[in-house]
Amino acid sequence: MTDARRRILAFDRVSADGYFSGPDGGLGWTVPDDEVDKAGAEGIPRVDTILFGRRTYEMFAAFWPRVQGEPAAADPHDPRRRSPQLQAFARSLNESTKLVFSRTLKEVTWRGSRLLPELDPRAIAALKREPGKDIIVFGSGSIVSQLTEHGLIDQYELVVNPVLLGGGRPLVGGLPKSVRLALVEARPFLSGNVLLRYARAAQG
Repeated sequence: MTDARRRILAFDRVSADGYFSGPDGGLGWTVPDDEVDKAGAEGIPRVDTILFGRRTYEMFAAFWPRVQGEPAAADPHDPRRRSPQLQAFARSLNESTKLVFSRTLKEVTWRGSRLLPELDPRAIAALKREPGKDIIVFGSGSIVSQLTEHGLIDQYELVVNPVLLGGGRPLVGGLPKSVRLALVEARPFLSGNVLLRYARAAQG
């Protein structure tokens, strides 16, 4: 969308074999990394809207509202770990506008949340043209897949963890055709995690 004022970013931690959650839906396999947390915190001021599917929304809504105000917020992947960078993340999540796409949820109670029965690509394209900061999607594989199919995601930010899960849920699935991406950044960390930023490649 060349006329868009805002970008949509898809951010997630994925295993080295491409899954964003394990076979049981758990996230305990992710590799903790203060430098990754710091890099994520640096991007927070650029975002003011979050798009969620039901499952990811319920996980976030059960955790992040209650950690704001703690001197060092707990890591949702490992509650025993504390990180000051995650406090800034919690504050941003709680203050952002949150659009939740679900036909089964009856209500959303997290501050700033709005429930929508389905994702309308035309409405999302219009949202991108409105004044505001960038829009981000965390997890929410079904939402990422729909946005990808309609060419609405501008950048994919993936933290590849040095773990092979052997099964689970892929971040993107069911696309009618392949989508070419252009590498923007590849940043390795001492933990073995690698941050990859991809933009949609020019079509033609």
